[in-house]
Amino acid sequence: MKTKTPVQPHYFVPEPLDNARLAHLCGPLDENLRQISSALDVTIFRRGEKFIVSGHNAERAVAILDHFYAIANKIVPIEEVQLALVEQRASMHAGNAAALAPETPEASATASPATARAASPRQVAPVPAIEIDINSPVLKTRRADLRGRTPHQIRYLRNILEHDISFGVGPAGTGKTYLAVACAVDALERDAVKRIILTRPAVEAGERLGFLPGDLSQKVDPYLRPLYDALYDLLGFDRTQKMFEKQVIEIAPLAYMRGRTLNHAFVILDEAQNTTVEQMKMFLTRIGFGSKAVVTGDVTQVDLHKSQKSGLVDAIQVLKEVRGIAFSHFNSEDVVRHPLVARIVDAYETAHNHEAEIAPLLKATALKNVRKK
Repeated sequence: MKTKTPVQPHYFVPEPLDNARLAHLCGPLDENLRQISSALDVTIFRRGEKFIVSGHNAERAVAILDHFYAIANKIVPIEEVQLALVEQRASMHAGNAAALAPETPEASATASPATARAASPRQVAPVPAIEIDINSPVLKTRRADLRGRTPHQIRYLRNILEHDISFGVGPAGTGKTYLAVACAVDALERDAVKRIILTRPAVEAGERLGFLPGDLSQKVDPYLRPLYDALYDLLGFDRTQKMFEKQVIEIAPLAYMRGRTLNHAFVILDEAQNTTVEQMKMFLTRIGFGSKAVVTGDVTQVDLHKSQKSGLVDAIQVLKEVRGIAFSHFNSEDVVRHPLVARIVDAYETAHNHEAEIAPLLKATALKNVRKK
């Protein structure tokens, strides 16, 4: 009978000892420690100034504790902890992918001694440091710390900056909409465009809300709230309101886009999975001179009738070979929200994959039963 090899706990003792830094590191009621423990699936015990970390990712957890203790001369916000955990998750995924990739003779010959030691199966891979990726594009917004946190987010930002039409496809919480709005604000601040246009199909998520009161912008407000929230965060409430008044930022319901030509504008189509094929084609052909368009959506959350094909799904298939259009695909490693969101996305993905695998078997069994009858 095989027995599991016990995982040795890791210890972290902050130096030099500072009670204020220790309190900032742990957060209110040890909330920061709970976030780290939940995200990395480790157990963290604290006895005074000594931390005992158990679990397969204990070394990474100790690296995060050490990093945040070094900068804990002020309160460490929970958002900053979650962003660091996102970066760690992305680096873990990249490290696992690199470890599974077959090694070529050329790579072995050119590898440095340090790289060879790191790749040795008898040694534990070093914990990647939490540091700013210098390759991440820098955007001109109110948020000085705004940057791509994962390789997919960095590639998404580059695609938006380098292409006139970009698609961001992936699950909720991966930063598709927020980063698109950040690029729009950056283009406006640099005077690369004259206005920002926000649009979204008015499709309820499985509910019928009926007729909404107010003028056009008030009717569309509930559907565009995520875009508003991003603008308020990146420009500030007062400045955003003034830009709305001056029509520098415009709300344009997708149904009313037909016939327009959008020149020198940054156009964002959010929740594009709920567009029909005709609507998507109509939107993409609105782009004029000096304009950029970003289309975001999640193909797993289509709210259209079952008989209607999603315009986003169709566009991915039809436009994949068109020069000048970029596609960025995200997965659960790119989720920049509560650590549980990434696990929820993985659970649903696993369940859907399992359903897809057994569907042909169930169909074949049903046909056999019909024939027997």
